[in-house]
Amino acid sequence: MYVSRWPELSPRWFIAPASSARLPFPLDLSDGLSFYRAMNAIFHLFRTFVRPGDTVLVPDYHCGNEVLAIRAAGAAVRYYPIRRDLSPDLDTLEGLLRDGARALLAIHFMGWPQPIPEMARLSERYGAVLVEDCAVALLSTLDGRPLGTFGDFAVFCLHKSLPVPNGAVLVQNGAPVPLLEGLNLRRCDLVSVAGRCADAMIPWIQSRAGRLGVLLSRAKHGTGQILTAAGIERAGLHDGSFDLDKADLAMSGISRWLVPRFDYEAILRLRRENFQHLLDLLRGHVDLVFDRLEDGVCPLFFPILVPERAPAAAALRERGVPAGEWWATGDGVATGAAHEDAEFLRAHVLELPIHQDLTASHVEFIATEVLRLSQRTGASSWTGVESFAATATRVSSALSPDGSDR
Repeated sequence: MYVSRWPELSPRWFIAPASSARLPFPLDLSDGLSFYRAMNAIFHLFRTFVRPGDTVLVPDYHCGNEVLAIRAAGAAVRYYPIRRDLSPDLDTLEGLLRDGARALLAIHFMGWPQPIPEMARLSERYGAVLVEDCAVALLSTLDGRPLGTFGDFAVFCLHKSLPVPNGAVLVQNGAPVPLLEGLNLRRCDLVSVAGRCADAMIPWIQSRAGRLGVLLSRAKHGTGQILTAAGIERAGLHDGSFDLDKADLAMSGISRWLVPRFDYEAILRLRRENFQHLLDLLRGHVDLVFDRLEDGVCPLFFPILVPERAPAAAALRERGVPAGEWWATGDGVATGAAHEDAEFLRAHVLELPIHQDLTASHVEFIATEVLRLSQRTGASSWTGVESFAATATRVSSALSPDGSDR
C-alpha cells in the first residue's frame, strides 16, 4: 500500500469552484499578508520592531529556520525551555521576560496549543511583543478561539497542511504596521512553482496508479538534477537556510487560486479522525507524545517516541510508512543541561502521517507496521520502548530493497 507523507494535490482542485462557505482563520482575513514561505514573513515582521541587539525569546525546541530569520532581522536570540510534554517552563520564561526581552515567540507544536493565554499575560506584564508561530497549527483552536488570535502577530504556513505549492500568512492583530503594509513583494519564478506543484500532484497519481507515480517521481528528480547542473536556482521550502535574496517572494497565484476551493471542515474532521483511529490502535503498545486528542486541535502528525529515531524511521520507510524526522537539529546554542528536554525530543520524536488524504485503511496499515516493529508488551515505559529501536534496526537490515518479504 502506498502512503503519502503530505496532502495530495488532486487535479480537480484546479477546476473546482470556490467554496461558498466562509474560509477559516486566517484565510478569511482581507488584511492578512501573504508570503512564499513562513520564514520570510518572520523576517519582515521582526525587522519592523527589533533594533540591533534586542532580545527575542524562542523555545529551545524549534525548527531552526525561524531562528535564522529572526537573527537576519537583527535580533539576539535567547532560549526558554520546552518540557518533554511540549509545554513551556513558564517560571523560567517569566524570568527571561523580566530581564527585558523585546519579543516572545510561541510555537504551537504539531497543532497543539501552548498555554497561550498565560503567555499573553506574561508578555503584556513585561512589555514584550507576542508572536504566535502557527506554522504547524493551521485550523487549531483553543476554547473555540483560533490559534493566532492571542498574540500581537501570528505566522501561518499553508503548504504543511494544505496541498498548495507554497504560501504563508502573516496576521496583525493590532493596528497595521506601515512597514509591513508597504512591502513590495515579487512573484516567484515559474520553475519553482511548477516543481512544487509536481511534488504535491505526484503522490496523488502514485496513490491511484503506483507505477506511473514512481516513474513521474524519478523523472521529476532527474529534471531537478539537470536544472541544478545548469545553474538554475529555485526557491525551496525545505532547504534549512535563509536567503535574503528570496525574502521578498510572494505567495504564488496558484496557491491563491487553490486556497478558497478546499473543504476545511472536512480537512479538520479527517485529520482528527485519522489521529484518533491511530491512537486507538497504538495506545498501550508504543510510547506516545499525546495520549489524547484535545478539543479544537487540528493535528499535523501523529508523534511517537522511539529510542533511536533514525533506524526506526528507516525501517518504517522500508515498509511503506513515510515516518518523519522533523527538527533533528536546531540552533547549536540550544544544547546542554539547560536544554536536555529539547534534545530528548529531537532524538526521540518520530512523526507518522495522518493527513486528510489518508483513509482508515492507510491508518490501519501504518499501525500494523509500527506494531510489527515494536513488539511491546505491558504498560508504556521508556524501558519498554527501547525494544523498538532494536527491532527496527534488525527488521530494516533484513528487508529486501523492494520490501518483498511483506
